Amino acid sequence: MNSPTTSSAALHQRLLPLYFATFLQGVWLWVPVEKLFMNQIGFDAAAVGLMAAVYAAVPPLAEVPSGVLADRWSRRGVLVVASFAAMVSVLVGGLSTSVPMYFVSALFLGVYFAMRSGTVEAVVYDTVIEMSGSSEQYEKKVGRVRMIESAALVSSALAGGLLAEATSARLMYFLTIPFTALSIVALLRFREPRLHEADEQTSLRDHLKVTYQTLTRRGQLRAVIALAVLTSLVMTTIFEFGPLWLLALGAAAAFYGPHWAGLMSTFGLGGMLAGRLHFDRWTTVAPVSAVFVSASLVLTTSRSIIVVTLAQIVLVLLMMAASIHITRLMHDAVPSAIRAGVASGVGAVSWMVFLPFAVGFGFVSQEYGVEAAGWMVVVVAVVVSVLMLRVALGGRRPAHAAAELEPVAGCGGAVRAPVAEAVA
Repeated sequence: MNSPTTSSAALHQRLLPLYFATFLQGVWLWVPVEKLFMNQIGFDAAAVGLMAAVYAAVPPLAEVPSGVLADRWSRRGVLVVASFAAMVSVLVGGLSTSVPMYFVSALFLGVYFAMRSGTVEAVVYDTVIEMSGSSEQYEKKVGRVRMIESAALVSSALAGGLLAEATSARLMYFLTIPFTALSIVALLRFREPRLHEADEQTSLRDHLKVTYQTLTRRGQLRAVIALAVLTSLVMTTIFEFGPLWLLALGAAAAFYGPHWAGLMSTFGLGGMLAGRLHFDRWTTVAPVSAVFVSASLVLTTSRSIIVVTLAQIVLVLLMMAASIHITRLMHDAVPSAIRAGVASGVGAVSWMVFLPFAVGFGFVSQEYGVEAAGWMVVVVAVVVSVLMLRVALGGRRPAHAAAELEPVAGCGGAVRAPVAEAVA
């Protein structure tokens, strides 16, 4: 019998191509100079806002179809399609000489995010289950994926800024393409887990029905899904609107780079914390929740650029770590046959919740100031804290709880759902 050390080493070796692919997909040399390039081809503030709306509208439409495709076809294949979409996006972006053409680039970028969302977590979870028989190492392994992603984003942002200064912003788009192409090579070397193929294939209608029933089921899973949506809402809000606090406080232009690098570092640091903080214990959740709320309150009161920046980083860092634990609970509660579809469905709901929230946040910021809008973040942080405590006090399901299955009505038992879910 293999020792735990041997099993862990084998799991690491199995995931190694996925780690390489994650890093290569995260090399975006164009990101730090995107706004400069957009200005060069004719964007004004209104066009930038319209482009953001166009880009944000794609994931809610494509998330669930991409997740179902990953469940019914191939998760590795969907990730390869995501890389192709990213390559088309960057190529069209680099070739753009007008605002409408750049909109096409934004559409393909939305497809990339939709294809990747939920699929990476599902494939890591299934690999951990297939190799070890339990989900105990999931948080550690998906945390490592986040660390690698963070390293790629931060390093490529710094490199892209320096290279653009020496060459041109447009060139950064073309230099990104080889890295994305190499990610496809790495993905093709990854041996995909086959747990989602264990059951007999059902009709697409039944598959979608079971996915929808899982997303709307009463009980503990509903609280977990709500947590996944709300933690995503807080993080996306800080990523999108965090610089508004710097603007309101009159921060120097040179401070925006370190501020963004600090936020991007939370992907990696949150991944490190996820495997060390016991979010299934109320004794951990209670103090972490206090920090959630305290950091969000700082955004409504402090006039210090440094303090506000640190509060944003701490808030996103802990939300990132909590979100990794939450995705484990979600994957524990659903069978592999619909795992990617459910995860993508949660991603779609997250985008749909963020869109009106972002509009409201922007309106309050414009009319009353970003500090007043910060109270919206405080409210969400309080709700997250309450739900986290509720889930922790309610007790978590045992590792790989999805092993206990019962037939779902109308599916002939081929697609199954977890039983004995805790009642709200």
